[in-house]
Amino acid sequence: MNYDLKITGGTIIDGTGADRYQGDVGIKDGVVVALGTVSGTATKEIDATGKIVSPGFVDAHTHYDAQILWDRMMTISPWHGVTTIVMGNCGFGVAPTRPKDRGTIMRTLEKVEGMSMDALEEGLGYDWPFETFPEYMDAVEKQGSAINVSVFLGHTPLRLYVMGEDSTEREATPEEIEKMREIIAEGLDAGAIGFATSKSPTHVGAKGKPVPSRVASFEDEIMPLVRVLGEKEMGLIQVTIGADVVQEQFAQMARETGRNVTWTALLTGLSLGGDNHKVQIEKAHKIRAEGLNVYPQVTPRALNFEMHMGAPFLYESMSLFQSVSQADHEGKKEIYRDSEFREKFKQRLMPGSRFLVAGGWHKTVISYYPPDPSLEERTLVEVAAERDTDPLDLMLDLSLDTDLKARFRTPVANHDEDEVEPLMSDECTVLGLSDAGAHASQLCDACYATYLLGHWVREKGAITLEYAVKRLTSQAADVFGITDRGRLAIGVPADVVVFDADTVGAGGLERVHDLPGGVDRLISQASGIEAVIVNGTLLRQNNQDLLSANDTLPGKLLRGGRAASSLEQAAAE
Repeated sequence: MNYDLKITGGTIIDGTGADRYQGDVGIKDGVVVALGTVSGTATKEIDATGKIVSPGFVDAHTHYDAQILWDRMMTISPWHGVTTIVMGNCGFGVAPTRPKDRGTIMRTLEKVEGMSMDALEEGLGYDWPFETFPEYMDAVEKQGSAINVSVFLGHTPLRLYVMGEDSTEREATPEEIEKMREIIAEGLDAGAIGFATSKSPTHVGAKGKPVPSRVASFEDEIMPLVRVLGEKEMGLIQVTIGADVVQEQFAQMARETGRNVTWTALLTGLSLGGDNHKVQIEKAHKIRAEGLNVYPQVTPRALNFEMHMGAPFLYESMSLFQSVSQADHEGKKEIYRDSEFREKFKQRLMPGSRFLVAGGWHKTVISYYPPDPSLEERTLVEVAAERDTDPLDLMLDLSLDTDLKARFRTPVANHDEDEVEPLMSDECTVLGLSDAGAHASQLCDACYATYLLGHWVREKGAITLEYAVKRLTSQAADVFGITDRGRLAIGVPADVVVFDADTVGAGGLERVHDLPGGVDRLISQASGIEAVIVNGTLLRQNNQDLLSANDTLPGKLLRGGRAASSLEQAAAE
C-alpha cells in the first residue's frame, strides 16, 4: 500500500492502558489503516525511533468558545499535543445569544472566565454570524479549526436568551423552562455534546450579578432541563459544583437520566459544600459503587491565579465586592482608598475564613510592579513586614500606585502534591480544568498534558506512562462521549502525537501580547512534542506549525462526539 503518512520505529502506546509495543503506523485518507509491521511506501515518513507514538490528547475542559472565532489555530493547545477539545464548560458560551445581548455575554465572559473585554470586542465585535446554537455550530464548522472541537450548550446563554434581563433576577416560569427544553433538544440534534451549568459562588457575571445559571432552582429547572438528555438518550451533563448542586444532586442527575455526569472540580485545599477533597472522593466512590457514572474532574497542576485589582476575579464572589464589580475603573480606585472597605476586606481574609482564597492569601506574591521590580516574586506578607504595614493595605496601595496595573499571584488549590497524587491515579476521576481559552492573563493550564507526562510520570514516577496516556486520551473521550477519538486502532481517525518521554514537559509561563488589540496573556512552551497529527494531517513538527491560519485546517467539528464523516458512515451502516 502507498500511505499518505507513515510513522516508523516508534514505541506505540495505544491509549487503552495496554502495554507499549514497538511498531509502525500507516495513515491514509485521514485514517489509521495499519499498525505494527507496516510495509509499503508513503508520501511522507516520520522516523519515531526512540519516541512514543500515542493518540492525540483530549482536553475536556476548555473555554475556546469565543477565541475559536478569531484564532482557528486554537493556540496553545496543539503545542502540547492536544488534538481534540471540549468547550462550553461551566454553562458558559456565546450561543444562543440575541444581538441585543452580545455585550452582556462578552461582559459575562470577562467576569467569570477572565477574558479581556478589549480582546473580545476586537476579536468578536458585535456583528456575529449566528444567533441560535445550531447556527453557532454551523459557523464553527464553516470556518474550520486546527484541531477537533466538541461543544456543550451552556445554561447561562440559554437562560439569557429565553428570559432576557430577568435571567439574573428570578426563577424561570414553567413556560420558560419548556422553551429552554426545546432549545436543548434542538441543540442536541445539531450536535451539542451535552448540557453544562454552574452553581459556583465564584461565578459572578456582568454588573456584579450572579451568572444566570446560579439563579435556577435545581428541582424546578435544572432537573427538567437535564431530563431532555435522558429522553433523547444523547449527551452528557457537566456541572460546576456549588450552592444546592453537590454530589447528591450529581447522583440524582445520573440516576434519572442515565447519562454521564462530570463535575468541576475536585481540588485539594478547598472545602466544597463543607467537605474537603478526602470526603469528596469518598462520596464519589460511593456514587460509582451504585453504578452511577459521575466523574469528578481533577487537574495535575497547582491552581494559581495571577490578577490585578482592575479585574479582581478571585474576590468578586464576596458580597463586599458587589460595588467593585459594578464600578468603572475610577470608581474601583475610589473604593480601594476607602478605609472602611479595607477593614471589611481584611476581616474576610482572616485565618479560618470560609472565603475561597483565604487559605492561600498569606502566600500571595507580587508578580508585576513596574515602579520597583525588586518587589516582584516576593510575598505581600514579607514586604508588608518590612514596611510595617498590613499585607492587604500594601496590595491596594501598590495597585493604586500603578493605576491598578500591579499584578498579584495567589495559590488557590492543589499545592500539596502528596494530596494531589492519589487523585491523579484514581479511576473514579477524569482529567479536566485546563480552562484553555479562559483566564488568559491570570493563569495558563492549557499545558496540563505535557506537565502530567513530564512531572508526574517522569520526575515523580507517580503513574505509569501507559496510564497517563490513557487518562489523556481514551478515558476522557469515553466519559465525554467522543466516540471516534482517544485510541490508536485500525479504522479510526488519525489523531496522533509523537513525543520524547525523556524530555516532554511544560515550560515556564511567559507573558505575551498576541490577543486581539495586543492584549496580553500567559503561555507555556512545550518540550519533547515531536509531531502532532490531526485527521491524518501533520499539523506541527519539532515545535513548529506546518500550517497557518490561512490554510485549510484539518480539525473537525465533532457533532454528538463524532466527525461528520463518521456520522455519515454510521448512517450508511
